[in-house]
Amino acid sequence: MNKKVILQDLGSKDYKETWDYQEALFKGIVDLKIKNRREQANLETPNYFLYVEHPHVYTLGKSGDINNLLVNEAQLKEKEATFYKINRGGDITYHGPGQIVGYPILDLDNFFTDIHKYLRFLEEIVILTLSEYGLKAERSDGETGVWLDVGTPFARKICALGVRASRWVTMHGFALNINTDLGYFDLMIPCGIKDKAVTSLNVELGKKEVDTEEVKQKLLQHFKTLFKAELIKQKTEV
Repeated sequence: MNKKVILQDLGSKDYKETWDYQEALFKGIVDLKIKNRREQANLETPNYFLYVEHPHVYTLGKSGDINNLLVNEAQLKEKEATFYKINRGGDITYHGPGQIVGYPILDLDNFFTDIHKYLRFLEEIVILTLSEYGLKAERSDGETGVWLDVGTPFARKICALGVRASRWVTMHGFALNINTDLGYFDLMIPCGIKDKAVTSLNVELGKKEVDTEEVKQKLLQHFKTLFKAELIKQKTEV
């Protein structure tokens, strides 16, 4: 089992470009697994963890309802935002500046073959990171992602989660609001949930801006611990 994970920080990158890049990495791992099975080979499959920040974009998962996007094409253009239907689970999600997006593209055969456990681990990475900032973040029954004040009228979501998996290979991942312009969430019904608010780390801490790079490092440390992974930083041009 290969527990080495190639870490690539793509910086600010267009959603479609990043999606295509994810698909290429994903396909490469799946093709290698098929080759191993067909030829009884034992070639090592790679793992990746991508960090990226997207320009304003709304994405709709396979089970999503287009009516949860509350603006039309002209209004999207006015807000300098784009829209894509994609192949992850979940409903509608927003990505934009000031948000940390993490895309683990892992062969779970290298770690554990349990999608439920995988999702819970992604949530736990965020929960443990937020606890370092004095926030008690939690899961909410029946709702993916990470929340604050669960079970109260003040419940609010700070991190969205949506993944795709095939042959135990994963793609897509999590989006954690750090210094995000929360006004963009008003243009949709986040994840199709009408009665819950959305928040960000800087709002919760009462700060104008939180050090995003610091948060990234904390997330990676918890990722390494939970997945028992070895991270290898790699520069890339996408």
